[in-house]
Amino acid sequence: MSVLRVAPRTAVVLVLASVAALATFTWPLFVPVQPESTARAGEAPLVFVVMLPVLVALVLAELTSGGIDSKALAMLGVLAAVNAALRPLGAGTAGIETVFFLLVLAGRVFGPGFGFLLGSTSLFASALLTAGVGPWLPFQMLAASWVGLGAGLLPRRPRGRAEVALLAGYGALAAYGYGLLMNLWFWPFSAGAETQLSYVAGAPVLENLHRFVIFTAVTSTFGWDTGRAITTAVMIVLAGPAVLAALRRAARKAAFDAPATFAAPEPGMPASLPAPLMPAQEGPDTGDQGQAGYRRRQ
Repeated sequence: MSVLRVAPRTAVVLVLASVAALATFTWPLFVPVQPESTARAGEAPLVFVVMLPVLVALVLAELTSGGIDSKALAMLGVLAAVNAALRPLGAGTAGIETVFFLLVLAGRVFGPGFGFLLGSTSLFASALLTAGVGPWLPFQMLAASWVGLGAGLLPRRPRGRAEVALLAGYGALAAYGYGLLMNLWFWPFSAGAETQLSYVAGAPVLENLHRFVIFTAVTSTFGWDTGRAITTAVMIVLAGPAVLAALRRAARKAAFDAPATFAAPEPGMPASLPAPLMPAQEGPDTGDQGQAGYRRRQ
């Protein structure tokens, strides 16, 4: 069960952001383009500039609807920093990625809006840490945001081992989905011409999708994506119960989304407690003068 629920205003922002993100990945399927290796390099800054207002709008929607507060934003920063520190441990070697398991678990606990923000901020922070800034970065941020978003939208009922199994299965599928999207961002502009794996400008959408599926299966599905899926699922199975318990305990103690209430004083109870009795200051003469001073303060 997620701690932070999705308000209608937040849901609208998430839907619009997801539609815009999907368009950035798939527009070459509908608009003929010429394969150029530098095409995405010119598009990436525009995507990044568009993403920033979307993330700000999502934060504002969460703040104004009560779905997130300053404590949740602090938790977002902490988890993004932890994810940024975890990513270099795998660095994508042979598909080993250590960044997605915490993203899935946090999205599960704190909800889809939090997971969307954590996906973007985690990949951005890790890119700065590992010098991985490039035209691929905004597309990585969008794809990772969907991973956190989907984790927050999973059914709430499963708990215990069933919940861990659900999250491990989702983590594996999300790893394949992430690889699929990251192939789609560059495939129309990089594959060689006149091959069964190449993008064909102006061809029907289904034909290009067929070519893309073959391209993905041959180049990454049985290699990098499978390594990412296995790593994510195994880490969720091994560390999932402890991390879920820690995140939920932190959420309970921080009382995320708990409104402040002020109780009226009970009948007969004084509005304020009387000031405590203070003995007179002792001076050179501490005899009857000190006792008289004590009685006056009574």
